[in-house]
Amino acid sequence: MRIISGEFKGRRIPSFGKIDARPTTDFAKEGLFNVLNNMLDFEELSVLDLFSGTGSISFELISRGSKPVVAIESNTKHCSYIRKVSQLLSVDQPTLLRTDVFRYLESTKMKFDFIFADPPYQLEELITLPDLIFKRQLLNKEGLFVLEHSDKHSFMTHPCFSFHKSYGNVNFSFFTLQD
Repeated sequence: MRIISGEFKGRRIPSFGKIDARPTTDFAKEGLFNVLNNMLDFEELSVLDLFSGTGSISFELISRGSKPVVAIESNTKHCSYIRKVSQLLSVDQPTLLRTDVFRYLESTKMKFDFIFADPPYQLEELITLPDLIFKRQLLNKEGLFVLEHSDKHSFMTHPCFSFHKSYGNVNFSFFTLQD
């Protein structure tokens, strides 16, 4: 895992043992952040990183000045990995919550400027995430939600869908609040 830009630009994050996460590839992450650079001001951006896995997206956003960054991950090994990377980088972010994403989404009262979700591609509930995010009104007015998924899913008919980008086998659907 490599941090692309910001305070920790170029830093390679070592593996601390075997983890089961499928991190967003550097190629896809670079493509995603090229798009986001034209849409978001990362400084002081409030972020929710769902299915955080290795924390790759969280640490990229922290490196670019986003805060607060809240990372939701249910896997104990992945949470341990994220804590170790936070220590390695000497940062007090992200705020890491070891819990089920859907339980968190149903209970949180927080709103965010940017929400990123990278669920397991085979997760049956993956298709419900956009509806849940917008039903619970978790985005601030100018907020952006990005969902990473396989090419087996299409969200083009969702009322809040904005556009889609793909990088190899990695697909990102972008959603915004519609008037």
